[in-house]
Amino acid sequence: MTNISKLASKFKDYVSPALLAVILAAIISGILFFINPIHGLADNGDFYRAMLGNGIYRLPHPSNQYLSYVIPKFGIMKYLNENNVAVFSSQSLFIQLALVLNRLFYSRTIFDIRFLGVVYYVFYLGGIYLLTKSLVYPYKKVRSYVVALLVVVMFADSSFTLYFNSFFAEPGMLIVMLYAFGALMAIAHKCYQKNWPMVLLFFVSSIILITNKQQNAPLALSFMVITIGLFFLPQVRARKLLLGLGMLGILIAGGVTYALINTEFSTVNQYQAFTHGVLMETGDPSHKIAKGGISQQFALMRADDYYPKTYAAVKPSGKLVTKKLTKRVGLAWVVRYYASNLRQFGQLLDVAAKDVMVTQVKAVGDYTKSSGAKPGTQVTYFTAFSAYMGAFFPGKFAFLCLLAIAFIAVYGVSFYLDLKSGKITGIIRFFLVLGLMTMVIFVPIISIIGDGDADLAKHLFMVPLSLDLVIIQFIADILHHRLWQSSTESRDWNEK
Repeated sequence: MTNISKLASKFKDYVSPALLAVILAAIISGILFFINPIHGLADNGDFYRAMLGNGIYRLPHPSNQYLSYVIPKFGIMKYLNENNVAVFSSQSLFIQLALVLNRLFYSRTIFDIRFLGVVYYVFYLGGIYLLTKSLVYPYKKVRSYVVALLVVVMFADSSFTLYFNSFFAEPGMLIVMLYAFGALMAIAHKCYQKNWPMVLLFFVSSIILITNKQQNAPLALSFMVITIGLFFLPQVRARKLLLGLGMLGILIAGGVTYALINTEFSTVNQYQAFTHGVLMETGDPSHKIAKGGISQQFALMRADDYYPKTYAAVKPSGKLVTKKLTKRVGLAWVVRYYASNLRQFGQLLDVAAKDVMVTQVKAVGDYTKSSGAKPGTQVTYFTAFSAYMGAFFPGKFAFLCLLAIAFIAVYGVSFYLDLKSGKITGIIRFFLVLGLMTMVIFVPIISIIGDGDADLAKHLFMVPLSLDLVIIQFIADILHHRLWQSSTESRDWNEK
């Protein structure tokens, strides 16, 4: 026993919980990305939004380049890129950095998707380190290493990391959310002597996340709720002014992201909000849409995609559909429709709830063609957590709401106790949980109204991510006995 104790003591001296989490996540995800055959996500038709504006194009290929297989190589435009940016997105920051590395170490004409994977990989490991450290600080006990292992199980799950070798926007969302959450928890648990770097990191991460994808624009309101907790920090008036400017930056980021949604993107969403939303979960769609002034013939387009995988009876971008449907079925029309059909809307929310924890994209393959895998084959490597949650998580929107209320109530007690005792930990945690739970409740609503049940695994990405972060925080707080009481082992709050 003495030798075991000595080994354990040495291990704790050299390997912190945060470092252990980084090492394990690096090995697990590195095998997935960089060891042949490499894995990622095939294109479902959305890649062009990120590719064209960044000077990347498809190379000629003898087989279909969509859905079935991961395509690892793309072309880099040599001269002026005449393509307009398809969508406004901070994702370009990651892609441009990957292009720089690709040109330095590989080719100026051929882009290997693994360079984008490397960029995400490095930032991701930094996020894992900060998240783990902020959850367990200042402890180096067995329970801290248990939390580190749980972080790896939850956030190194392949359903999250498969996105890295792709042009989807989700990996950037995952990474900056880890940083934003970790930064606030680092402030709450007083991990660092100086606080302002973590405050700055939180605001930068929040703005990058909001501008990463058009659907993220409403998340600005949730991040403003989260920011309220920072105003309880002991600080001079000038710092409160800076926090106010940070909140203004978040609000502007949301407004700009929403305002820059282009016409094509809006048209696709309007079309699928109708075909994958209004026409779904109802036995008599033709009668209901007729009440809203839409021709009953459009009920035949039930579950149709704007970019159909096979033959479509009516061209979604055709003059007839544009004039008679998409120009009429705007956001206001959809909201009015659901207000008159609340039962149907509730059923659609339950459909969303069933997919909430299904984080692995099922519509595309995860292997390259050279691997010999069948078209559309899915990775099962290190997906136990997401598979379990997807299988057993209750598929009811009401359960999501009750779970959100339960977490808010639990951390509300901590907020009250720390507010009375003049401590900051419980206050920051409460507003963090409150903001994340608004995402859990409202993202499914926004997704159904905005795009129906199409691509729910991607549109609901922030819901399982937010839930997982709160769950790991809850477990860490219980294991470290600080759920309702701030740690007595952490540094006194004397931040200058």
